Amino acid sequence: MSKKTLMIFGSEPGARAKLKRQLIRSGMRPNDDRDAAFRRIIHSIPRGKVSTYGKVAAAAGYPLYHRAVARLLRVDVALPWHRIVGVGGQIKVPGAGAAEQRLRLQMEGVKFRGRRVDMEKYEYPLRPWDT
Repeated sequence: MSKKTLMIFGSEPGARAKLKRQLIRSGMRPNDDRDAAFRRIIHSIPRGKVSTYGKVAAAAGYPLYHRAVARLLRVDVALPWHRIVGVGGQIKVPGAGAAEQRLRLQMEGVKFRGRRVDMEKYEYPLRPWDT
């Protein structure tokens, strides 16, 4: 096995932490192709349905870039940002934005179990080949 292959799989000390830092940094930089793929997937989620940051990233072909989805939703106000939630239906938007997101989802008919979206009922099954 080559040294590069070993680094990819994290066999060398610190390799996983380094890879994680590289992914985070690259996810924070705009990338036109990646962002266009995210936009296409986000726009495919219908009213009254939700998905998670990670599932949007995976459906767009970038399974490790959930933070890049969050970055895009912060900067592109034309996207239906309120339809993207954290794992398990958690609202991840800080401050007053959380109340706004909850209200927007409720206006679309999405119901909550306590502080979480009922994902069994309202999660939209993303299929990248349909978008």
